[in-house]
Amino acid sequence: MPCYHLRMHNKSLAIAPADIQRAVEQFKTPFHLYDEAGIRNAIRRLNAAFGWAPDFRNYFAVKATPTPEILKLVVSEGCGLDCSSFTELLLAARMQLRGDQIMFTSNNTPLDEYRFALKLDARINFDDIGHLDWLEEQDVALPPLVSFRYNPGADREGNTIIGRPAEAKFGATRAQLHHGYAAAQRRGITRFGLHTMIASNERNADYFVTTADMLFALAAELHQLLGIEFEYINLGGGIGIPYRPEEEAVDIERIGAGVQRAYAEHILASGMRPPRIVLECGRVITGPYGMLVTRVRHAKSTYRNYIGVDASMADLMRPGIYGAYHHITVLGAQPQPTDGSYDVVGSLCENNDKFAVNRQLPAANTGDVLVIHDTGAHGRAMGFNYNGKLRCGEVLRRTDGKLQLIRRAETVDDLFATFVESDSEA
Repeated sequence: MPCYHLRMHNKSLAIAPADIQRAVEQFKTPFHLYDEAGIRNAIRRLNAAFGWAPDFRNYFAVKATPTPEILKLVVSEGCGLDCSSFTELLLAARMQLRGDQIMFTSNNTPLDEYRFALKLDARINFDDIGHLDWLEEQDVALPPLVSFRYNPGADREGNTIIGRPAEAKFGATRAQLHHGYAAAQRRGITRFGLHTMIASNERNADYFVTTADMLFALAAELHQLLGIEFEYINLGGGIGIPYRPEEEAVDIERIGAGVQRAYAEHILASGMRPPRIVLECGRVITGPYGMLVTRVRHAKSTYRNYIGVDASMADLMRPGIYGAYHHITVLGAQPQPTDGSYDVVGSLCENNDKFAVNRQLPAANTGDVLVIHDTGAHGRAMGFNYNGKLRCGEVLRRTDGKLQLIRRAETVDDLFATFVESDSEA
């Protein structure tokens, strides 16, 4: 697919500047703008890289971009949905998905969410082996297929977003897995899965191959000791994207080939029945193919130079909470040299309401359009209403070039609809 280079460091825009400008003329800023063709191509590339794996499927992480039109798009390309809450399960149910089209991976899970997942016959990855006892105590029948999430602890290093596995709240230890699967067998369970997820936004392809080696070796060990046959092994997600101009995209084909080698070495060599390989990637599918489009509201100079825009941290919180880098392009017809160092800020009453800090940018004046790159995952989805801010809308550029509003911006009525006011006078 084409990329469009503009401004400093030649960070590519996933959508042509003319199409972005057309969207600005049609929709009120700020809004998130997505590219359908880019999303479809990302799924097809991932599917091709794992074409060797029996019945491969990526379960798109709903948390990344929980917008029905985006979910319909990824499902139409063969993805299932990876859900982690009641609402995400409900989105899948409203799309008429059932059974192995849904992966439910949650933690500290309430009873109603388990009941709903079971009603949908979703594939459940249990975060805690003790939940089998707990469900039985609540008179809830266990699913016919049981899978546990593995946390390797100090045996592996995580990364800055998800943290060190030994300090993470997710999953069960190796010893606990042995007990958990044996307990499931004693209950008459004969169908099993295995899951892990230990990194997020990781760009080292070899990290995922090492994870496959680890999980496949564990599966072979459990097969040998307990006689378990696994229907699926879920390697999780976490494949990162190049947020910075100097970063390179992850070599998806290298991951696929490395996992295939590990599969042959551990799974096929063990004599166990070959399980499905599944992933739960979200960011690498939609992340690079979304952008936050915003206008300059004010410029200000004090101890620093500030560019104030009509978007805020309520529309994209990653820079504020993680210090995450998102590239910024000042939209225009001709390239411009950088003019100076700027903080690009919103209007929240919080000093971390910043999209960029000391960023080299061209001069930007009131009314200019700024494009904040790579917001297609964990962008609009992480929005909030602090300060009474109203979350922005979402627009999808279809493959035929048409622009479709797929989520309108919130209104004050939306925000006030949850208030419960007393009838009595103060």
